[in-house]
Amino acid sequence: MHSCLIVIDLQNDYFPGGTMELVGIEAAAANARLLLDRYRETGSTVIHVQHLAVRPGATFFLPATSGAEINELVGPQANEIVVVKNYPNSFRDTPLLEIFKQEKVDHLVICGAMSHMCIDATVRAAFDFGFTCLVAEDACATRDLAFRGRTIKAADVHASFMAALAVPYAKVIATMEIMESRG
Repeated sequence: MHSCLIVIDLQNDYFPGGTMELVGIEAAAANARLLLDRYRETGSTVIHVQHLAVRPGATFFLPATSGAEINELVGPQANEIVVVKNYPNSFRDTPLLEIFKQEKVDHLVICGAMSHMCIDATVRAAFDFGFTCLVAEDACATRDLAFRGRTIKAADVHASFMAALAVPYAKVIATMEIMESRG
């Protein structure tokens, strides 16, 4: 089994002061950092995914802005791959699948943002490509959503999407459980 950590969209616009601050982003990023440190210690593959918004009317992750930069807490090291995407699904129009094939990756540990958008789309696509997926649920964050005149709190959005991914797409567990299983 060749495992890879994928850190999705932990970019400045999602953090305090950014254009689209997420609920719990700092705690999620701290957990993602724990995973990064462990993967770096073991020499395992780490891939950072960075979203650049190219659709008309986009308000965050605009190219060439500090908001689009990966947050320094979880920033890539020189030997780590950064995949740039323009859609919620990290595989769409990116080299991600080819990288996994080259690296002989078959097991993915996924964290980042937003739970209901890019994490969901990427995990489902990875499952469809035949990967075994683990989602570090406490290393993911999202925001409140509105639907039919009511606000759905971020915690409920997050829990709903993690529950939906848990069968059959991924094993959804806490960061510490992943850390314990990686020695």
